Amino acid sequence: MGKKEKAKERREQRLQEIHLQRTIPYSHHQRWWSKETVAVVTGGNRGIGFEICRQLATHGLTVILTSRDASAGVESVKALQEGGLSVVYHQLDVVDYSSINQFVEWLRENCGGLDILVNNAGVNFNLGSDNSVENARKVIETNYYGTKRMTEAIISLMKPSLVGARIVNVSSRLGRLNGRRNRISNVALREQLSDVESLSEELIGMTLSTFLQQAEDGTWTTEGWPQVYTDYSVSKLAVNAYTRLMARKLSERPEGQKIYINCYCPGWVKTALTGYAGNNTVEEGADTGVWLALLSDQTFMGKFFAERREINF
Repeated sequence: MGKKEKAKERREQRLQEIHLQRTIPYSHHQRWWSKETVAVVTGGNRGIGFEICRQLATHGLTVILTSRDASAGVESVKALQEGGLSVVYHQLDVVDYSSINQFVEWLRENCGGLDILVNNAGVNFNLGSDNSVENARKVIETNYYGTKRMTEAIISLMKPSLVGARIVNVSSRLGRLNGRRNRISNVALREQLSDVESLSEELIGMTLSTFLQQAEDGTWTTEGWPQVYTDYSVSKLAVNAYTRLMARKLSERPEGQKIYINCYCPGWVKTALTGYAGNNTVEEGADTGVWLALLSDQTFMGKFFAERREINF
């Protein structure tokens, strides 16, 4: 059996283990949440976001499903409500400051805050072997800056608790700094982005500005950026870096006001984002995000996960 076959076999065994774990209900002492626990999911009208909403609501939380497209979001909420789940809809466009502000005010007035934020909203315009950067600015704006804006806008509304509030950023292995494939080849930049102590919003922003400039002037192909789904990969690289940066900042919060922020890769999931060409089901893709959101003994932050295991950035 070759390396690829062995890796595939290990992955399938791991997914079977996780499937079994999902069938085991949370015990009473693990269930720190109640119906009053509020979880907000961006981009929740379809795919992984919809499934995260469904799983969180199934566990008994109150879920705020948000989406840019109001009609699609309302239909998605109806489907979940018909199943007896506690899900509420609110329109939210993560690239629109006024939309974010309106949502934050609504959340403050109607829920008093939230306990869990899942930054899932994202876009990808490449399928199969395509690798166009024609929509790079929109990809970066949505996937990175949308996540950043939502996180910054919502932090003041996260409810204090003994177990801590949670932020889960949906990311991708395609954005790994030190993966064997698809990493940026600029060693100096890789080292800068790897050093969490010197990591800054300015460095992340400068990296993205450089990439977008090169995408627009056509020089990006020779500048060492990731080779697969380049714009999407760069956007997720930025999400990963921002997760580590925010973890450093949030780690200073006192007990009772902790906010645990982590990111995870759902894998290559059969959704519209992948042209339904993925290997994983949406249930499998949502699982690690829900697991991170509900962990009762949360102690880590600024980490990257896949299939309920920590992986390297």
